[in-house]
Amino acid sequence: MTEDNKAKKQKMFIEDEDEGSESLWWSMPDPVLIKVFALLEPKDILSASATCRRWYEVANDTILWKHQFQQHFSTDPSIPLKPGASSWKDEYARLTSRIPFVQTERLQGHAHQVLHVSFSHNGEMFATCSKDGYVIIWNSDHPCTERYSHNMKQFSWKYTQYSQFNQSDTLLLVSGVHFGAPHSTSGEIVVFTVGGDYSHLRCRVRNRPYDIFGTWFSDQYLISGELHWLAHLVSTSVLWLNKANQEVDSEHVPIMNQLYKFYNRNASSVRAIMMAKCPWLDETNDPLAEEPSSADNEDVDMKQNSPAIDSVDGGSAGNPLSHITSVRHSVEQNSSNDAMASTSRHRQTKSTDDISIYFADEYRRRFNGDNCPLDYEEEGDDVEVDDVAEAVEEYDDMENSIPKYLIFSTGSKTYTPHQIGIKRINHVTFPKKLDPGPSLKERVAARKERNQMRDPDPDWNNYESVSDRFDKIDKVIDLHGHIIGMALSPDHRYLYVNTRPWPQDYVISNPLEPPPIAQEIDIHVIDLMTLKRVGNMLRAHKAYTPSNECFFIFLDVCDDYVASGAEDMHAYLWDRYYGISLAKYKHTDVVNSVAFNPKDSQMLVTTSDDYSIKIWRSRAVAKKLKIDMTNNDEAFDLKLNTTAS
Repeated sequence: MTEDNKAKKQKMFIEDEDEGSESLWWSMPDPVLIKVFALLEPKDILSASATCRRWYEVANDTILWKHQFQQHFSTDPSIPLKPGASSWKDEYARLTSRIPFVQTERLQGHAHQVLHVSFSHNGEMFATCSKDGYVIIWNSDHPCTERYSHNMKQFSWKYTQYSQFNQSDTLLLVSGVHFGAPHSTSGEIVVFTVGGDYSHLRCRVRNRPYDIFGTWFSDQYLISGELHWLAHLVSTSVLWLNKANQEVDSEHVPIMNQLYKFYNRNASSVRAIMMAKCPWLDETNDPLAEEPSSADNEDVDMKQNSPAIDSVDGGSAGNPLSHITSVRHSVEQNSSNDAMASTSRHRQTKSTDDISIYFADEYRRRFNGDNCPLDYEEEGDDVEVDDVAEAVEEYDDMENSIPKYLIFSTGSKTYTPHQIGIKRINHVTFPKKLDPGPSLKERVAARKERNQMRDPDPDWNNYESVSDRFDKIDKVIDLHGHIIGMALSPDHRYLYVNTRPWPQDYVISNPLEPPPIAQEIDIHVIDLMTLKRVGNMLRAHKAYTPSNECFFIFLDVCDDYVASGAEDMHAYLWDRYYGISLAKYKHTDVVNSVAFNPKDSQMLVTTSDDYSIKIWRSRAVAKKLKIDMTNNDEAFDLKLNTTAS
C-alpha cells in the first residue's frame, strides 16, 4: 500500500463522510451497534474500530469490553473493575498479552531435580536449589546466564532445598539437608555474598529439622532452628537469631541468640518459618488482642494431653525422589478408601473445571488499595555491599523497629503440619557482649543443690505444669489439611497457603497415622491484618503422594498473580483480584517451585523434577525480544483454550 493510499484510508477512518451517514450502519443506534459488536471476537472488534470515528468510539465502549471480559474469562458479574485499572479493555489486554505465557528459555544447569527458585528483590538475579547439591545464581536478563554456583556436597550436604536473598540483595541464605540415616532431619544454613564479580561463603549455621528452611529476620540477621526431644512424642523447637557475618573480633562477641522456644506435641514441630513486616500493627490495631470469632481462626487448646503411643515412627519430610507413574498407580489402587471417598464426595460440590479462587468481598475492596494504614518504604534499597559496621547496625535497628509476624507451619493433632502459627515480634535486642554464664565451680554447686532438693523430672506431657518454660504462640489457624507451601504477598498483607485437605470430620486417633489427604491442592488466603481467611480455592492443581511422603510444592505471589507448582507435571497461574485461572505450564515431571520476578510480573520461573528450569515471559515481551512464538505449545491458556503459539 502506497503512502497516498494510507493517508486516504486514515482520512476515511477519522472523517464522517456524507455517504456514510446515509447508510444503514450509520443510522443504527449505539445500543444496537454495541449488541452487534458483542457478538464479535475481540480481534474483530479491534478491526472494526479502524473503520470510522463512530465505530472506534463504540468499539471502546466500557459496557462492551466488560461483556467481553466476563464472557471470555468466566468471571462473576458482581466483581467490579480492579482498582487502579484504566478500563475493562485494558484488563482484557493484560490477561491475554501481558501474563507470563511464552517459554523463552529452558536452563539445564542442574544434574538432578530442581527443588526451589527465589528472586532477588531488585529482580536482577534468581537462585535455584537442586538434589545435585548445587545452588546456582542466575542473571535474569534475556538470555539468562549463570552468575555464580556453589557445590554444597563439600560440606556433607545431600542437597540444597531453599534459598532467600536479604533485603539489600547482598547476601543469599541457602538451606540444605545433610547426609545421614534415612530418617535423619539434620540440616544446615549457609550465607553467601552475591555482590561483585565473585561470591564467597559468609557463615554456616546448624538447622534442625531441615524443613524449618530458615529466613532473614533483617538484612544482617537470620533465623535458624533446633529441635530437642523432651519425652515420648513431645519436643521443643528453639529458634535462634544469628549474625550473617560470624567473623568475630573477640571471643566475647556473640554470634547467635535464642529468640523463641516453642512446645510441640504429638511429634509435631515448627517448619517453614517466614517473616512478615506489619507496619499496621499498633496498640489500637492488634488482631491478636481479639478473641477468635469463628472456626476459621481456631486457637490450639494447650490444655489437652497427648495420647499415649507405644512407638514413634520417624516420618520423613522434604522432597523424595518422584516416581510419578508408580505413585499414580498407587493412588488409583487406594481410591476405594472410605475416608478419601468421603472427601471426594464433599468436594464434588464444585465443578471439576472450576479452579477459580473464591475471595470474600473484603479482599477485593482492599486489594490493590490502601492495604497499609501507615506509609512505609522497604528498607535496604540503598544499602551498599561495603557499608561500614555502624551503618549496618543502624540499618538493622531501623528495620527492627517495624512490627513483624513470625509465621510458620506446625501441628497439634499429628506430626504432619496442619496449622499456621503466628508470633508477634516487637523489638528484638541482640546482645553486644557474650554472657560467660556461671563458672564450672558454680555449676557444680548448683547441681549438688538440685540433687539435694531431689526435684522430680518435669512432666513434659502436661503442658500446664511446664508452660512457663516456653514461649506462647499468639495465634494458631487450623486448615484441616496437610500444609505443603506458603507465600506472602509483596506488601506482606496476605498469606497464601497450599494445603491438601483431610476428609471432613475425620477423627485422628494416632498422631503417627495422619489422615489420608486429597489429591487436589487447595489454596487458602489469610489476611494478616485481621488474621482471618478471606479466600480459598477448591479442586485446583494436583498432588499424588500420600501423607508420609508428602513434600513441599512452593507457590509465589506478585501484585497481580498467584502461581504454584503441582505434581501433575504443570505449574498454574491465577489472577489475584478476579480469582480466575489463567494458564498452566508444561513440564515432564513434578513442578516443585515457581517464582515471579518482583520487578516484572510478566516473567515467571518454574523448576521441576525433570531437572529443568523454564523461563516464561509474556507475549508482549516475547514480541519485543523477537522470540519466535510458533510451535510453542509448552503453555496452555485455560480461559481462551489456546497454546502459546
